[in-house]
Amino acid sequence: MTPSLDLAPIGNCSVSALIDRQGRFVWACAPRIDDDPVFSALMDGEAPEHGFWSIELEGLKTTEQAYVRNTAVLRTVLTAENGASVEIIDFCPRHLKHSRIYRPIAFGRVVRPLTGTPRITVRLRPAADWGARLAERTSGSNHIRYMCSDVTLRLTTNCPVSHVLNERTFRLEEELAFFLGPDEGYDQSVVAGVNAALDLTVAHWKHWTRTLYLPLEWQEAVIRAAIALRLCVYEETGAIVAAMTTSVPEFPESGRNWDYRYCWIRDAYYTVRALNRLGAVDILESYLGYLRNLVDASAGGHVQPVYGVGLEPAIVERIVDSVEGYRGMKPVRVGNQAHEHLQHDVYGQIVLPLVQAFFDHRLLRPGTIEDFRALEWVGERAFAMHDRVDAGLWEFRTIARVHTYSSVMCWAACDRLAKAAHHLGLSDREELWRERARIIRERIEAEAYLPDEGRFAASFGGTELDAALLQMTDLGFLDARDPRQVRTFEAIERDLKRGAYLFRYIHPDDFGEPETAFNFCTFWYIEALHLNGRTEEARAIFDEMLSRRTHAGLLSEDIAIQDGELWGNYPQTYSLVGIINCAVLLSRSWQDAR
Repeated sequence: MTPSLDLAPIGNCSVSALIDRQGRFVWACAPRIDDDPVFSALMDGEAPEHGFWSIELEGLKTTEQAYVRNTAVLRTVLTAENGASVEIIDFCPRHLKHSRIYRPIAFGRVVRPLTGTPRITVRLRPAADWGARLAERTSGSNHIRYMCSDVTLRLTTNCPVSHVLNERTFRLEEELAFFLGPDEGYDQSVVAGVNAALDLTVAHWKHWTRTLYLPLEWQEAVIRAAIALRLCVYEETGAIVAAMTTSVPEFPESGRNWDYRYCWIRDAYYTVRALNRLGAVDILESYLGYLRNLVDASAGGHVQPVYGVGLEPAIVERIVDSVEGYRGMKPVRVGNQAHEHLQHDVYGQIVLPLVQAFFDHRLLRPGTIEDFRALEWVGERAFAMHDRVDAGLWEFRTIARVHTYSSVMCWAACDRLAKAAHHLGLSDREELWRERARIIRERIEAEAYLPDEGRFAASFGGTELDAALLQMTDLGFLDARDPRQVRTFEAIERDLKRGAYLFRYIHPDDFGEPETAFNFCTFWYIEALHLNGRTEEARAIFDEMLSRRTHAGLLSEDIAIQDGELWGNYPQTYSLVGIINCAVLLSRSWQDAR
């Protein structure tokens, strides 16, 4: 079958997987999200020989799939021509155990007969060496071991092991449980154990969702986006990956195939900011720990735009040829050259979330004077770099400019440090950071503003437009009704909008002219419409974007103008952030329902 992004993720903040409409695992990496894929079928053409896990129903006619309400637990129902049907429940265990969160590198499946006499085939074919070969295996009376590249997984099941080894078609007459996890003994009844973990996992997700502060409207969309964002968290360190996949092209045969399984400071900033609007302070607090470690490691020097989930600075980019690529479109990249880039907006994106720790009484670990002193080193770097060339937030590989967005982020770093210093009673430091923010502001207004057009440009001395200029309002640099921002918005709307969607930019870059709109930018445009008093238009385009979600309620990075097909890595945190931000902004008040 043709690979598609119409996929549903499961996960537990340690490991995750993408499952297609037929209940087939087509993508999962282990033991970490940035490791070798154990399920690689998404990247291996229409008829992959391995890299998947399917439960196939003989005579399949229809499929239904949906999440268990308010959870990351997926239910798939397969129905045959003769009316026989089966239910598949997929999840990654996540629940309290011994007073701490249990989130093993494991996948649980429960398969139950629903009607008639269904006949199924279990095909479990993990991959190794980036999809180059089927993982080697050994077996015992109730288990099979799979030696993948970076991990050995053990399947424990009450299904006859020979049925799985030989991919034998058999009648499903009782509930089957499968636990694919660490290579260690399973010390309980597998059916009872997997079902107990399932019940606890369902309860965990429902409890977490219950703590979210939701807007009155679009609650289902917000819940689904919030859960998916949480699945992009690598909880052990607090890192947040940009997406679960690598090398899904931004548009067909574009060569814009990137590995997004890493923690971009920028993407994570937007993620925690959106989730903070919903009250998900647990993710914010976890990520702040990750940031503090990066700040310490930088020692006031250069900060990369992206790191590995284990804080690794070197995520060297390479190309693998062992898989065909998404729909046969290469290259397939592992690692990301962006770790070598200069992207000066990162300094603001470090300061802004960390400053919250000085004000937020909910946090278990409030910000300290020592934290502020460490953060000042980041501010020093922001001030030093605010008018230096960089690759910009869109990570141009051969274009270096002084990008306005990067400079505004450096201004925001200094501005927020002044506010934190005021809160901490450090008047001398407040004065210093306010003065530095003033200097940067004056430089931006002198170098990026075009008086003849009354608008800002995307770079110092340039005339080009960039959707990121819409963020000057969100960052507090300009009021939405400031004539300069209004004219900038009008120019962006005129030049970057195509149909309902917004491009990041339209000037040629390292790979030519872009051909797909960037979903996050469309959400920025929706926000700007509302702030400019055009709320009904904003709501209409927001509904259009929601209609483009997959059946799992999610979005990738890009969208085709002609047919609305999703492209780019999936699920993309930027896009999910846009769903949350716009829903919160546009929703009617709870007062309307009370």
